[in-house]
Parts: sequence; structure tokens; C-alpha cells
Amino acid sequence: MMYKNWLDEWIMYYVKPATKERTCDKYRSQIEKHIAPALGEFELEELSAQVLQRFTVELSESGLAANTVNGIISVLKSSLKRAVVLGVTNVQCTDAIVRPKAKEKQVESFTKDEQRKIENYIAEKRQDKLFGIVLCLYTGLRIGELLALTWSDVDFGKGILTVNKTCRDGWKNGEYIKISDTPKTENGYRIVPIPKQLLMRLKKLKKSASGEYVVGGKSIYGAEVRSYQKTFERILAKLDLPHKGFHALRHTFATRALEVGMDVKTLSEILGHGNPTITLKRYAHSMLEHKTEMMNRVGRLLL
Repeated sequence: MMYKNWLDEWIMYYVKPATKERTCDKYRSQIEKHIAPALGEFELEELSAQVLQRFTVELSESGLAANTVNGIISVLKSSLKRAVVLGVTNVQCTDAIVRPKAKEKQVESFTKDEQRKIENYIAEKRQDKLFGIVLCLYTGLRIGELLALTWSDVDFGKGILTVNKTCRDGWKNGEYIKISDTPKTENGYRIVPIPKQLLMRLKKLKKSASGEYVVGGKSIYGAEVRSYQKTFERILAKLDLPHKGFHALRHTFATRALEVGMDVKTLSEILGHGNPTITLKRYAHSMLEHKTEMMNRVGRLLL
């Protein structure tokens, strides 16, 4: 069997039934852009360790980031291992692939001064829609989680919000729709306590809300993901702050939480990480400002 034919079968019968639609689409894209053009015409028995390693190196040399290459290789390995399990091929060579060393993405956070400028700007504007930015700064929600958040997910009596879904932009028959989905992992389902200072402002926002979504928009589906990202980008430009993606709000929350002494296990659960090690590795050494402050405290002991 040709590899491209097996990939079609693998996606249809083994990936699609077991993964989220977005993950399946991602796999298809990696296959169409990278795997099928280079390896699709090979018979499965022809995919030797040397052929696969050559493909891996060519991907790296094409300018793709190491993390991107590793993602493509993961799809390749998964498809071929399934073929071996099912007896479609007897060639077992995927474990011989030497992957490029992945680099941990640099965490981009706002400094305390930058965060204060963003919050002051939003307070002055008094636009309900912008409150979602502040909510992310103090809960660590991802943008998809924020824009999928409905008022039914907020328990004002207990002072908590429940993260049980995410969303992304989509189109159907030429019209925008908000595509809701379950969290990426089981850890994504979580309960986040709302700081009492924020809870009071959230209650006020609820009184003026006209829809079911915490962050409203022009349609009944609430704010669109890309539109909200652009709104945030415009705010940074107006404040003459360095461009950072919306995800920097989540990084900023995590950084501030560590700075005020939140333990890593608690922070890990609030962020929806699989384990505290992920949290510690990603955030414990993220801010030079905080490290400098801690070192200066140590320096005060100097006689």
C-alpha cells in the first residue's frame, strides 16, 4: 500500500473518531503540506529509517521551527505505528528517527508598569467588552476560554467561574459562527476562584449585560476571537507598548501569581496544566524584574 493511501485511511478511521475536530484538521494540514508531498508516493515497506531521517533533516533545513518539525514527525510516527499494530506493514523504523531539539518558547509577560497602563486605559474607556482583558489578567484564562464563558459559568455566590469549554472563529454559509468545543485536555476543565475585588466589578457588568456571554459582541455569539485579538493589539499600539500576543495576559497572570507567593501546585491547577512541573519550568524564571528584587533583598544582608 502506498503511504498516501494509508494516511487517508488512518485519518478517516483512527484519528477522526478519537480526536477533536480541530486536532484532526491540524493533522490533515500537516499531511497535505509536508508529509504527503515528500513521502506519499512511497510504498509503506520502502519507508526505511534512512528515508524518514532524511525527511526529518530536510524539514529542519527548510526553516521550520523545531517544535513544528516535531509536530509533523509525531503525526508520521503515529500513523506508521498504527499501521504496524494492524499488520498493514512489518517495517518498524520510527523509533530510529532523531528529532531536532525543541526549544521552550520564551514566555512574554507584561511588566507591572505595563499592566497598570493597560488596566488604567480600560478603566477610563468604560467599555464592557474590554473587561475581558482584565479578567484574563486576574484568572489566566486563554482567549478561547474567555470568549466561550457564559454567565451561567459564573457562580457569584461561591465566587468562582467554571471553565468547561473553549471556542474559535468559524464560518458557515458565508456567515460567522462561534464554534464551541470542549477543553483540549481533561485538565482544561477546572474551577477558578475569582478575586473578590474582581467579583464586585463582574457583578456590575452582569447587570448591564444583554446576552449570555460574559464578553459580548455584535452578534448573539458574543465577541469574535480574531476581532478581540485586534482590539487588544490596538490598545497596545495606543499605549505605545511593545507588541505581545493576547496569550501574554495569561503569562502575566502566572508571573504575578508567583511574585505574590502563590504555590506552584495551586497555580498549575488554576491554569489547567497537567502537572506543576510544566508550570514551574515555564514561569518560575520568567521575569527579570522579580529576580532583581529578590537578589536585592538578599543583598541587604551584606554587612
